[in-house]
Amino acid sequence: MNTRSMKSSQTEMRYNGIVIGGGPAGMFAAITAAQSGASVLLLERNDRLGKKLLITGKGRCNVTNHCASQEILQNIPRNSRFLYSAMSSFSPEDIMTFLENNGCPLKTERGNRVFPISDKSVSVLDALEKAMHRAGVVVKKGRARAVLTQGGKVCAVQTEHDTISCDWVILATGGLSYPATGSTGDGYEIARALGHTVVSPEGSLVPLEAVGDDCLQMQGLSLRNVAVKLVNEKGKVLYKDFGELLFTHFGISGPTVLSASCHLKGEHCRMVIDLKPALDENKLNDRILRDLELYQNRSMENALTDLLPRSMIPVVLRRLSISPEMQANSLTKQKRRALVELLKGFSVEITGKRPVAEAIITSGGIKVSEVDPKTMESKKVPGLFFAGEILDCDAYTGGFNLQIAWSTACAAGKAAAGQ
Repeated sequence: MNTRSMKSSQTEMRYNGIVIGGGPAGMFAAITAAQSGASVLLLERNDRLGKKLLITGKGRCNVTNHCASQEILQNIPRNSRFLYSAMSSFSPEDIMTFLENNGCPLKTERGNRVFPISDKSVSVLDALEKAMHRAGVVVKKGRARAVLTQGGKVCAVQTEHDTISCDWVILATGGLSYPATGSTGDGYEIARALGHTVVSPEGSLVPLEAVGDDCLQMQGLSLRNVAVKLVNEKGKVLYKDFGELLFTHFGISGPTVLSASCHLKGEHCRMVIDLKPALDENKLNDRILRDLELYQNRSMENALTDLLPRSMIPVVLRRLSISPEMQANSLTKQKRRALVELLKGFSVEITGKRPVAEAIITSGGIKVSEVDPKTMESKKVPGLFFAGEILDCDAYTGGFNLQIAWSTACAAGKAAAGQ
């Protein structure tokens, strides 16, 4: 095992433990450990804590999903079994109680998504900072370079400027998404140096790039209440959802697409969109017949304005090889049938994901088989713990990823302080 021994004699005050990373997982781990009686130093490289937390949920911060822990696990496509113990021990109800007890009242919205009543993520950050202050957590600005060991066990953290002694370390440095907030992969390198395997990080909850110019032509168009399926080249449905979708200059985005991206693993896929999920093919055919009769003397591009968004009509007609200028009463039965099929299965060929820097969350990270699922402690290095996005676990949108952060942080904080 490639460990590093403590070499520097330059030390500061000794702490029971050091938490590296001042995001939600790091802050909550520090609070949990300090409330359990440990002296805790929180090391954060940015000028302020929670930079990524402040931009989550478009600045509103979807703190969790108000559902049972078992339902949370069903919304975690990667390594959900690893999280069973942590989720069972610290549930969505628990984090909601914690935040409200620390001055952040909450509300539950559509899809059981939980937000601060203020609609401001700073309310969540204020609650965490208040709890850290009460628990006696010491916050220091600094960038960790290495976790040092002695006799195979954690003994200190080396920063850019000094070496700080401790009995344990919790790595909560996040992944690679939104690097401007400080998520630059530092924790991966620290863990690798201590012998841990890092599953190659890539974007999850990330927009998808598409073939051709159709999406470009429809950029800015937001569709609501559509049904989507992510289908691989063998025809297997990898993911299906219902909700919102957005066309962009490079492809597609929106909540349904972000969740679908969790299932895109390098294979050729297409997104199939049912534009009219409330109507079966027969009812949709009847609806189209009524529109064509109503607008029988108009051009096709004008006859479809009640049925489709205006920016989508040229794309639909081009795919069907129908002239926009053709009169509606000239549309053949065969073409009408093809129109029904296209509206029930509008396909977008996917070329891949947008860069990980544009992702909401990182897929990949510390290999979970090398971590104790009950304590989040390394199986390789005693005294080393992990929490949050640095672990190879990621979930769909809806507050599930932040719940992973809270639950793993609680497990790590309690176990570390117990040492």
